[in-house]
Amino acid sequence: MSPVKPVCKSLFPLSLVTLLGISATALAAPIPANLQTLYDSLKAPGSQCKHVLQTGFYSEEGGPKTFSYCGDHIDPSSGGIIYISGPSGQLANMDIDCDGAQDAPANDHRCGSSSDTQSITAFADTIASYSIPNLKDVNAYKTPYVVFGNSDDSHKSGSSYTTFSPQQYGIEPLSLMAVVCNNQVIYGIWGDENGSDGPPMVGEASIGLASACFGDGAVNGNKGHDANDVLYVAFTGKGAVPGAKGADWGAGSVEEFQASVRELGERLVAGIK
Repeated sequence: MSPVKPVCKSLFPLSLVTLLGISATALAAPIPANLQTLYDSLKAPGSQCKHVLQTGFYSEEGGPKTFSYCGDHIDPSSGGIIYISGPSGQLANMDIDCDGAQDAPANDHRCGSSSDTQSITAFADTIASYSIPNLKDVNAYKTPYVVFGNSDDSHKSGSSYTTFSPQQYGIEPLSLMAVVCNNQVIYGIWGDENGSDGPPMVGEASIGLASACFGDGAVNGNKGHDANDVLYVAFTGKGAVPGAKGADWGAGSVEEFQASVRELGERLVAGIK
């Protein structure tokens, strides 16, 4: 991460904390009342998922293997959503994903500290099929994407690795997701999934999305958000997929991309009950 340059106090009275949070504040969207109600209920002491779709995941390496994909609201009448939850009112943290494209000028080299960056994401073929000039994959800096689902890349017969396929429950690749973080909601997409190169983890998003949540200065390729207070919401059905023309896939910033899907996001969130 590039060092923060000193600021002359007489010229810039803003505090360093304020400066580091500018990008997050600029992208902040108020949390709709029904989504806030859901968030508060899930964070309440003792809250537990009743309809566990799959459990046995870690929010952090070395932590408890007690995090789950929850289907308490998977029925269309209650929103048709799947989210990540932990024990006793915990949700998930936010690790940083730097996979996919990292082209300039958005690349500020904060991903340089990542030790497991890959040049391609799970749905690069679908992105390529959109036939958008100069676009072959999502961009870790400019696309607010969530890493959701867990696959076993070894493909070994009889493997006991814990997996979860969102598509099995109606979540479509590159569909819209809503992320509640730092007292705001960010509208992004399901853009990648976890592989089996380490323990089965949950709670990860592109560096662009993480920066929108917590500020550029708070995260880098090797530093995320540790608290299990982030809500990742995925929506079932083809109606959650913006498609080639429903999102600004060539956006120059997270702010531009989010603006292009906000209407869809607000409409989907309105159905959560």
